[in-house]
Amino acid sequence: MSNSDAKGFTGMAVLGKQERERIARAALARLMEPQDSVGLALVRAVGAIDALGIATGELRAGPNLEREISAMLVDGGGPSSWAGLPASLRRWAPRITDLAPDRDLETMNRLDGRLIIPGDELWPEQLEALGLQEPLCLWWRGREQPLPSVGHTIALVGSRDSTSYGASVTGDFAYGLAQRGFTVVSGGAYGIDAHAHRGALSGGVASMPTIAVMAGGVDRFYPSGNEDLLRAVSTQGAVMSEVPPGSAPTRYRFLQRNRIIAAFASVTVVVEARWRSGALNTAHHAETIGRVVAAVPGSIHSANSAGCHRLLRDGGAVCVTDVGEIAELAGAIGESTSEDRDAGAAAVHDGLSLEDLILLDALPLRSASSVEKLTVVAGLSVDAVRAGLGRLGLMGLASSERGAWKRAKTS
Repeated sequence: MSNSDAKGFTGMAVLGKQERERIARAALARLMEPQDSVGLALVRAVGAIDALGIATGELRAGPNLEREISAMLVDGGGPSSWAGLPASLRRWAPRITDLAPDRDLETMNRLDGRLIIPGDELWPEQLEALGLQEPLCLWWRGREQPLPSVGHTIALVGSRDSTSYGASVTGDFAYGLAQRGFTVVSGGAYGIDAHAHRGALSGGVASMPTIAVMAGGVDRFYPSGNEDLLRAVSTQGAVMSEVPPGSAPTRYRFLQRNRIIAAFASVTVVVEARWRSGALNTAHHAETIGRVVAAVPGSIHSANSAGCHRLLRDGGAVCVTDVGEIAELAGAIGESTSEDRDAGAAAVHDGLSLEDLILLDALPLRSASSVEKLTVVAGLSVDAVRAGLGRLGLMGLASSERGAWKRAKTS
């Protein structure tokens, strides 16, 4: 996209495709808010480089592009109707003059960080579960090393105003999980998040004991009271965000980053949460993409446990009271830490088609799910889900309870 050089995207024409893609996604991350469904659909439709050209007015949109975006929005669970591409272009226009991806990438270099994008060797494959809402990129502050797989990652989330009970439980869980080689992911905030990161740093035996997913830019450790903690996380683990350096951690962005926390982990554990809590938002994202949600019971008199009890009562969460139970849940959905179990699982799954593997991953472990819900989680048609459930049932991998389905227990 030669015209991009005029807007300060220096040297793009002489770079390789993946590096041009990196610069384009860096610019788009500043142009568009997280979970901008239209923008994400535009990138999927034409690629990041041409999407940047269209979004900045350097390229003209093709005649069928709006129809393609509309179909993606419907398939991806986005709005069924939208104002059209011209309205989005007007929405993005005020930010065009602020685009300076070279500057943002240089900031990351100064911080000994990096920008990773889909297609990079380091890109976490588990984020693909988010479908259309997969982030454009991740700004990563910390030592460059492979990120843990979904089966080796646990999310611990909860209230900012945690009680002594919540702090104690979180610290014990994080320390115990890290001792078992799990990576603990949380949001870097006060309360439960901070206790999760501290416990993981204390107990960590893996190369990356903890990951903090931030709502603002990683150039600033926020909140300021957690600066020393987050600095330690960036040194021993990783601090990540989908928004570029200098971005403010707005309330909207706090809610949006929760989906990334949920997608990183095989199990999301809500330790403490009020009746209306951001932690419940993370749990919702986890459930939507077919991951396990767990909750810690508390006192019936504690407002900080009301959200956990709500999850347990509504059947959306598994009750957990110790580290072993969490590790068991992770082992059931993710990759086992035992080579023998890995070999056994591989033997069972070898004969499955791609659609059946996707459907198997979408099946819940405890409470059964309807065919309609499985079509949403797996992204398959109703007919494909019904046929796949029949095959998985015959293989002993799925079981039915009153018309709903869950993953069958296997030895």
